[in-house]
Amino acid sequence: MSTDGDTGHRDGDAAAQAPATGDALPGAASQRAAAPDGRPAFRRYRHPAAGWGAAASVGRALARQGELLDGPRAIMKMNHENGGFDCPGCAWPDDTKGLHLDICENGIKHVTWEMTRKRVDRDFFAAHSVTELSGWSDFALEDQGRLTEPMVYDAASDHYVPITWADAFALFGRTVRALDDPNRAAYYTSGRLGNEATFLYQLMARELGTNNLPDCSNMCHEASGRALTAALGTGKGTVDLGDWEATDALFVLGVNAASNAPRMLTALAAAYRRGAQIVHVNPLVEAAATRTIVPHEFTDMALAKSTPTGTLDLQVRIGGDMALLRGMSKAVFELAAVDPKALDAEFVERHTSGFAEYRALCERTPWPQIEEQSGLTRAAIRAAAQVYRDADRSIFSWCLGITQHEHGVDTVREIVNLLLLRGNLGREGAGPSPVRGHSNVQGNRTCGIDHRPGAAFLDRLAAVCGIDPPRAPGLDTVRTLEAMHRGEVRVFVGMGGNFARAAPDTAYTFAGLRACDLTVQVSTKLNRSHLVHGRQALILPCLGRTEKDERPGGVQSTSVEDSMSMVHLSVGMKRPASPHLLSEPAIIAGLARAALPDSATAWEWYVEDYDRVRDTMAKVLDGFEDFNRRVRLPLGFRIRQPARELVFHTPSGRAEFSTAALPDVRPAPGTLSLGTMRSHDQWNTTIYSEDDRYRGVRNLRTLVFMNPEDMGERGLDPFDPVDITSTAGDGSTRTLEGYLAIPYGIPRGCAAGYMPEMNVLCAIGDRSTQSDQPIMKHLKVTVTRRAAAGGGEQAR
Repeated sequence: MSTDGDTGHRDGDAAAQAPATGDALPGAASQRAAAPDGRPAFRRYRHPAAGWGAAASVGRALARQGELLDGPRAIMKMNHENGGFDCPGCAWPDDTKGLHLDICENGIKHVTWEMTRKRVDRDFFAAHSVTELSGWSDFALEDQGRLTEPMVYDAASDHYVPITWADAFALFGRTVRALDDPNRAAYYTSGRLGNEATFLYQLMARELGTNNLPDCSNMCHEASGRALTAALGTGKGTVDLGDWEATDALFVLGVNAASNAPRMLTALAAAYRRGAQIVHVNPLVEAAATRTIVPHEFTDMALAKSTPTGTLDLQVRIGGDMALLRGMSKAVFELAAVDPKALDAEFVERHTSGFAEYRALCERTPWPQIEEQSGLTRAAIRAAAQVYRDADRSIFSWCLGITQHEHGVDTVREIVNLLLLRGNLGREGAGPSPVRGHSNVQGNRTCGIDHRPGAAFLDRLAAVCGIDPPRAPGLDTVRTLEAMHRGEVRVFVGMGGNFARAAPDTAYTFAGLRACDLTVQVSTKLNRSHLVHGRQALILPCLGRTEKDERPGGVQSTSVEDSMSMVHLSVGMKRPASPHLLSEPAIIAGLARAALPDSATAWEWYVEDYDRVRDTMAKVLDGFEDFNRRVRLPLGFRIRQPARELVFHTPSGRAEFSTAALPDVRPAPGTLSLGTMRSHDQWNTTIYSEDDRYRGVRNLRTLVFMNPEDMGERGLDPFDPVDITSTAGDGSTRTLEGYLAIPYGIPRGCAAGYMPEMNVLCAIGDRSTQSDQPIMKHLKVTVTRRAAAGGGEQAR
């Protein structure tokens, strides 16, 4: 495999389509097969994504959770508009044609993980202290099964003990009412909440008097929202799934679709079949960039017939995407000198601002700088630009490989710059398309989870709900942690997720949570955040999305918003794991009433029937007019996107070009740029196993993928133990000890490994000045041979 920017055209056999992982070093170690005794193993993955490998994995997941009967029944209801439930995994849109098997391997794992027959009840907590459980792995904790009743931490015994719902709510209410400032509390959400619960959650926080609403977007796509708002006046993408089905060229940047949005593979395969060009930009050639067998295409499954999912690979240097994009724009301007149609001059003139300044910037940016910063050759960049020029309609799609950098906002704005040059906005098959990672993270932001709310939203909230919401900005995720350390945030509520493991600077995060007076975790399964807690702690177990939510008004539905602004209903179909579980809206209402005993808000009335919540949301939220009727239409409804209609809520009333300077992303001599990522057998912080099938890894997570030449420079052989040390901007260091070095097809100077284990390497101060996001994808590290036995993590 070349790492110097070869264009990577592929039209050969299946072997040529596979990512070149670990094949550059000789010797048996680099080709170790998966060992049956549980030893770590690595072998190059040479098969299509999805297909029979995914089917076998699904079968094992169903068997492991004891769901060989109910599991397949549930699968037939997942992502189905007629009485089905929305997958609690990724936010990829549902098929527009009502496909009955619009499912994927990881979505099924997520559902069966939730449907497990295993239980974590009062007897479990009586048998295991918090100190003991703290020594268990993250996999082992979640593998114990579903939480069954509310629990409270008993410091005297170091155990969680049962508590009634009424007493749990009362404890929260007493603690919050005793705070001398409502900003002493922070209310986090992970992206799992439905829209109705989200609206109630932010209403509670704001009626209590705070905008401290940190969320997972602060760590993931905050850069996307800020960039798109500045450039187009909207914080979301403008395309829908129909545009993916009509485009001529797809540019997919910083996305590991086969693991994180597997249903995208269907769109990629369909695009290839109709002749669209598909350009993948990533330091690693991931499985989604090779070939796939789409599971619901039964003939292809029966014949094991795969379809290519890419036509061009660009293995960009970590952080070098902005330079690549600038180079593509420069190449488009060069083409325009001999081919006026390379630019859409009419669109630029009528709908944009700042074009002349951007053109001058591109023209004076030298090619050697672009090549050095991107890690790609001029020929490779021009090849991508030619694909863009030849396409009448282009879509650019991206994920965290773009956003989790110091310059993430500038990079997303550079994507918009390139789209504007050829008028790829406001028409079918064209536009920006960020890939949100969690099932309803976009809906959370739409429905009010925002630590920097707009004045117009707050005005409507005040008028409709009769409250006086605070106007001062609240705290995001990183600033919440800093406030914990200063003693300014004393109460923390985690609505879903595993905050202790998802946040950066693990030791710093743990210390912040332990300094709180009270931590409250609303969860379905046991995780690390229950063990890293405040002086008082509550575990409040909730219904999963697969489970029936029966209220006085009948079986309730909840709505979610996907990555492309479609809003649709989800209805659980399984009997709850325990009769003592409450829905998330019911838990929020209980907390709110306990903390606001004199509130005029009809909390109990709202949660009797979620249609009542939706009626209020329709009066507060733009695009939710006539909510209850429209959400029950086939496939739901799409929230209006003004920029799609070429209406730009920007200061100029036009789409804005940006003119940021290219950053220097080259690692210093002796150091590497390290990016964190998920394995295939993982969803966010949930670890299903220690395998990573698409990258050829078995029984191992404590690893670092390295370029073979970088390993050779350090005298490392495959599977040698190494220490990984990061250096923060303040000069402090953090070290992971005893990780195993794996040779992989990644550009020189770059390395990669798994989150959440590697989150320890990201210092709390290593965050983007543009978005406040932790720079998880661009850590400065040194890798050295392990000098002594042992393993773990430490900070200095």
